[in-house]
Amino acid sequence: MVVSLILFKANQHYASPVLAMINRWLRWFVVAGALAEIGVYFSWLGRPFWVLWIIFFIGWFLLDSIYRWLAIQAVSVSPLPLFPRFTLNKSGEEWPVDGRFLKLRERLRARGLSPVQSLRAEVATSYYLRLSVYQNKDASVRVQVAFLPQPVGGLAVCFQLATRLANGDLLITDNHYLPFAGFYPENWSVERKPNIRGFDKLFQRHRRRVDSVGRAIDPWSAEPLTDLNAQQVELERLNTEMGFLLPGADHEEHGRISYEGRYRVWKEMLSLNYFGVAARYY
Repeated sequence: MVVSLILFKANQHYASPVLAMINRWLRWFVVAGALAEIGVYFSWLGRPFWVLWIIFFIGWFLLDSIYRWLAIQAVSVSPLPLFPRFTLNKSGEEWPVDGRFLKLRERLRARGLSPVQSLRAEVATSYYLRLSVYQNKDASVRVQVAFLPQPVGGLAVCFQLATRLANGDLLITDNHYLPFAGFYPENWSVERKPNIRGFDKLFQRHRRRVDSVGRAIDPWSAEPLTDLNAQQVELERLNTEMGFLLPGADHEEHGRISYEGRYRVWKEMLSLNYFGVAARYY
């Protein structure tokens, strides 16, 4: 329990999904063990420690699953945009003033990446998702740096690297740890690596994927704002057609995410929270 508290306090600064995943497992084992020990002490059910531990271990999983399902239901009926539209960020809050983020910016520059645009999308009242978009000199790789506020405090940073091929395909490598669980266009090849938190390692992974394809690259020409909003429109249309989202006429009564879509999100949320593994989109 003490170690869990230490990890919680540390993660208020680092906002690391990996630390959060380790802490979830630790809490799961500790809570099940503590309840089993109390059960043995008070002779609950008249069963040995290991039997009670298994019971409470499964009980914790069921309670956590119910909580996640209710959270997905709340998002489905809330006004939060599932595919938010972005605008230019003119607030002056382009990059957090923090030592680890400033070092990250230096690593981006060392990779030959230059800033292109700063964007933001309002996902709730006075709550913005901020993106800083970079690309290399030959415009073969475009990088989105996303800063995500955390419930426990602090900011988490996630990256998305994208390369457009001459045949129209789009290669995307990211380390986002939030579930998507929807559908991507057929010409998108998406690989999510939420456990790779370092930018350099993720950049190398993306370059290997591009090299393995062995096709000509179509340099990025459209400005990020136009391209990103067009992608959001396409994703929303596709996921409505595929049944992940419900038609607009059903939103008031049933919410925006279909039952099948909620199940996909729930399944991927558990996979990400406890194993750091996203669904395979490539």
